[in-house]
Amino acid sequence: MATDSWALAVDEQEAAVKSISNLQIKEEKVKPDTNGVIKTSSTPEKTDEEEKEDRAAQSLLNKLIRSNLVDNTNQVEVLQRDPNSPLYSVKSFEELRLPQNLIAQSQSGTGKTAAFVLAMLSRVEPAERYPQCLCLSPTYELALQTGKVIEQMGKFHPELKLAYAVRGNKLERGQKISEHIVIGTPGTVLDWCSKLKFIDPKKIKVFVLDEADVMIATQGHQDQSIRIQRMLPRNCQMLLFSATFEDSVWKFAQKVVPDPNIIKLKREEETLDTIKQYYVLCNNRDEKFQALCNLYGAITIAQAMIFCHTRKTASWLAAELSKEGHQVALLSGEMVVEQRAAVIERFREGKEKVLVTTNVCARGIDVEQVSVVINFDLPVDKDGNPDNETYLHRIGRTGRFGKRGLAVNMVDSKHSMNILNRIQEHF
Repeated sequence: MATDSWALAVDEQEAAVKSISNLQIKEEKVKPDTNGVIKTSSTPEKTDEEEKEDRAAQSLLNKLIRSNLVDNTNQVEVLQRDPNSPLYSVKSFEELRLPQNLIAQSQSGTGKTAAFVLAMLSRVEPAERYPQCLCLSPTYELALQTGKVIEQMGKFHPELKLAYAVRGNKLERGQKISEHIVIGTPGTVLDWCSKLKFIDPKKIKVFVLDEADVMIATQGHQDQSIRIQRMLPRNCQMLLFSATFEDSVWKFAQKVVPDPNIIKLKREEETLDTIKQYYVLCNNRDEKFQALCNLYGAITIAQAMIFCHTRKTASWLAAELSKEGHQVALLSGEMVVEQRAAVIERFREGKEKVLVTTNVCARGIDVEQVSVVINFDLPVDKDGNPDNETYLHRIGRTGRFGKRGLAVNMVDSKHSMNILNRIQEHF
């Protein structure tokens, strides 16, 4: 970061509370709306614009915007399948007598795709002209991304051929395919193995199930994956990869991968130690916007991320900030993934200084110059309760890379003050 002036400004604010007194806007009053109806703020208004997280789109976005691996110092936890086995104390890869079945979990950007592509490439016999490795991806777009990695890593293996079992790839009924590696979505792969018989599943040596956490979030994929796995030979190597490891993923993994070794990358708890957190008392949306302008007047901000609850609020806020002369980028759920990636890239390059977004779009964005995160709306779940994980994830966009960060929460009702108090109690 070019300057630490914002951090110094925060310290000065702590020393002299007066410097943020202009942000402490009067206590909340409940006002009637234009029809004279008084709305209590005990429950948040539900809106159909509340966005659901699309895991597959998010995973694809991460792949598009990442140019290198995540620098990671986390502990690797290896759980081998039988502690009494002589393999339990091996010291080298040769002693492991690979291949073995594997369940592997680590966060996005740590090299899972490269790991299983290498496993597939090492098992292919180019002289044998039939499918030997099968890789399942949750969506067409993710299958294409993995295919690019296979092509890149396999470019010194010129005889290697790759086929995509995805919608729209029509083959003549009754033909057998000769490509060595097949990558595709569960429904199409299942058709190719059973109904259309393009693939002889009994000849598959390596079966990879990628993005297992995304896979089980998609209707039907879980059952299709299990049906494919049951057609494979007993000696086929099974590899399952996932970015998260909640119970549902674990149950699914146990059905698909018999007797596995397990590698988990312990995820570091995102710490709040380096982030100073404030809240600002307001009465309504317009006062929150005024407080935001006051904040920009009070401290030097390199780049900021501002989180809103709905697309509608995000669009309004981006327009208002633009009128004030700020260089604003808007990330919105209706954008296609490639558009989102382009917006993030421009923000990362510093072409826009403010990124206004909803929860859905912002996962996985690491921009070193982000010095301030503003919760224009506090994060709540679909039932209106505090969403502690999202709060941690949002403000974790600042205070990264060993720098200090600042998080400002806009409070506009007794309800949102209650939400913030519960978030504070949680942490």
